[in-house]
Amino acid sequence: MPQLNKLRTVSSGGSGADTASASAIRLRAALTAFFALDGFLFAGWVVRIPAIKHQTGASASTLGLALLGVSAGAVITMVLTGRLCRRYGSHAVVVVCGVLLPLTIALPAQTRSALSLGLVLLLFGAAYGGMNVAANSAAVELVTTLRRPVMPSFHAAFSLGGMAGAGLGGLVASRLSPGTHLFALAAVGLAVTAAVGPLLLRHAAAATGPAAPEPSGTAPQPRRIPPHVRRIVVLFGVIALCTAYGEGALAEWGALHLSQDLHAGAGVAAAGYSVFALAMAIGRLSGTALLERLGQTRTLVAGGAIASAGMLLGALAPTVPLALAGFAVTGLGLANIFPVAVGRAGELAGPGGVAAASTLGYGGMLLGPPVIGFLADGLTLPLALTTVTLLAAVSAVLGWGARNAAHG
Repeated sequence: MPQLNKLRTVSSGGSGADTASASAIRLRAALTAFFALDGFLFAGWVVRIPAIKHQTGASASTLGLALLGVSAGAVITMVLTGRLCRRYGSHAVVVVCGVLLPLTIALPAQTRSALSLGLVLLLFGAAYGGMNVAANSAAVELVTTLRRPVMPSFHAAFSLGGMAGAGLGGLVASRLSPGTHLFALAAVGLAVTAAVGPLLLRHAAAATGPAAPEPSGTAPQPRRIPPHVRRIVVLFGVIALCTAYGEGALAEWGALHLSQDLHAGAGVAAAGYSVFALAMAIGRLSGTALLERLGQTRTLVAGGAIASAGMLLGALAPTVPLALAGFAVTGLGLANIFPVAVGRAGELAGPGGVAAASTLGYGGMLLGPPVIGFLADGLTLPLALTTVTLLAAVSAVLGWGARNAAHG
């Protein structure tokens, strides 16, 4: 069967090697742009949720139900996108989602009820989930081609894109209506896809050669994943879940913890997640060097242990500066665990592995906020946040358990 999206390899030292290297660099830049666009658009939507809540007249509870549309659409599409990537190639799916995601981000601002908002968010979530799986699948293939662990750099682009989208959204929120802002984001997204999408499609077309002949009278058989490989993929998916749980928890509850429990001002409380996100971006930017020095297993174990210690400080510290320091350490610890786990699942099982691990990981991000809220009602918010510490420690233990399946 043809191998999709693989750059042609040539012997080192010839002019063909230079061409392949230049192609790989361009392809890496194109994929980085799509990861950054993904984070930029999603963050731009998130900062307009309060305005759209007011526009639709939704209560807090009905808004929460409508927002589940993003999650439902993403999870459903993540399951299906692996199959689409195997059939059409991950590059083609990335470009299609690069069109659909900007188009759907403009829709929420046109709604006037919670029901219509939930329905259009199903479409937005579907495009968002498809982009995540397809882009990660393409990145896994490029990592194999480059023979360097550059996966964290793509996720760093997502984090930086998210910070840019949130920062820009905060600046224009008081000046632009949600409709104008989201329409502008859609235009930016379509422009980026038009600029870099053809590069992905050219590589996909160039790499797709004639299929190997099948035995007479037989149909092409889908790739079968051995049961033991499936179990390992699930293991890496659970590692991703444990770490994404912490990211979701801090996004939703970090500011409230700082303001309610430590009496921080509104500006300082809002900066809590920014400190965490910035530390995560810095950690991912250094992730390739870290993986080359430590290997996957030690990176997973060390990251989980550091995040566990950091969140214990962040949750139980008696002062705001110590809590912010804990948030930063947590971000550094969690930074590379998710990309390593998803990347390794993709190496083992292709796009289906990326889809499975991404779905589990995304589930962890969704699971974190409601679990924290439930525990905070029964205990206290600081104690509820220590579950992030627990799951980060679990990810370290599982990372060590996966040492025979991970390189290094």
